[in-house]
Amino acid sequence: MIPPVIRRPRWPIALLAIAGLLPAGPAAADAEPRAGYPPLGTEVIVLDLEALADEAARRIAEQQAIHRRYREASRGPAVDTPSRPSVPAIALRPAEPIEPPPVTPLSVMLDWTPSPRHAALIVARERGLFASRGLDVTLSTPADPDVPIKLLAASRIDLALARQPLLHLGVDRGLPVVRVATLIAMPLSALVVREDSDITAAVDLAGSRIGHADADSRDALLTALLRKASVRDDEVETEELHFRLGDALREGRVEGVIGAMRHLLPRRLADEGLATRVLTSEALGIPLHDGLVILANRDHLGAQREAIRRLVEALEEASAWIANHPEAAWTLIATAEPGIDTPVNREAWQQIRPRLSLSPAALDQGRYRRFEEFLLEAGILDERHPVSRLAVDPGAPSR
Repeated sequence: MIPPVIRRPRWPIALLAIAGLLPAGPAAADAEPRAGYPPLGTEVIVLDLEALADEAARRIAEQQAIHRRYREASRGPAVDTPSRPSVPAIALRPAEPIEPPPVTPLSVMLDWTPSPRHAALIVARERGLFASRGLDVTLSTPADPDVPIKLLAASRIDLALARQPLLHLGVDRGLPVVRVATLIAMPLSALVVREDSDITAAVDLAGSRIGHADADSRDALLTALLRKASVRDDEVETEELHFRLGDALREGRVEGVIGAMRHLLPRRLADEGLATRVLTSEALGIPLHDGLVILANRDHLGAQREAIRRLVEALEEASAWIANHPEAAWTLIATAEPGIDTPVNREAWQQIRPRLSLSPAALDQGRYRRFEEFLLEAGILDERHPVSRLAVDPGAPSR
């Protein structure tokens, strides 16, 4: 009789023994190996080793799950505490977008149409110096030169440009205005007269007709000249011209204009065929003063001080860049404001650029005190005002 065929298992018996799935018992333990074939009639059990392997894998997975649950339970509840913060396993929703930094808007009204003297403002805007400091600065042009300080006093704008004499007049009239920066630290205005007139000094103004651009030209500069020359107010006829200074001179309606920009108007009239004579404010005995300042509303200065400080800081960086790159600065200005790019302004740029204040926040208290005394002695002011009422350095600690 042919002995039964014993099928050789595909899985190692050692693996099955380790998994505890092979039959165990005394017979298996006491059995000794025998040589040759088993006796005839011996029943041979052929195990389904593949099924046993699947069962072993299932049991191993169950044991691993039990151990995992035990480890998680031993850690305690998922409480968000400093010593045991909870960490989500998955993100249930997209991350919240990062909020952009706050931006502070500031409205600035120029004293005149854009010109080279506004270079620091234009360069700071175009080079992103305002934006990098969290400021959204808008520049606007007034309908006439007397408008900016009125709008500022009425809280319609945040900042206004003016000459220093207008600041003294405004404070004396009770307006809540204060200087916070200087853009041009030297006078720019002058008395410009027709060359065919007889006016060569302040005393010659008697019997003449003089036009003026704004209130400080008439009430501060012209009045001071007349008082200094002992000329009565009624001996001079005046006309308010606003932006039409050149037209009035060219048409012969006036013999001269006070408050004209010395670096612009004479050259423009010369190109049109009219010769003029320039009498600077210094030559006429008016003390040195700031040619262009930035004014703020004193009633809002506390809330706006930090924003104004950042604006002045940007202007200082812009002025330094202009000093180091004058040609590139002019190209930038002319590109940003095409109306400025004229032969008159290109020539004026050479005169204006050295006069730009490299430290806009710096405050010359002696200069403001002397000019206040000059206007008071000329009878233009009703009372003396301390420098602290007229001007501040926005970067200095507030008292």
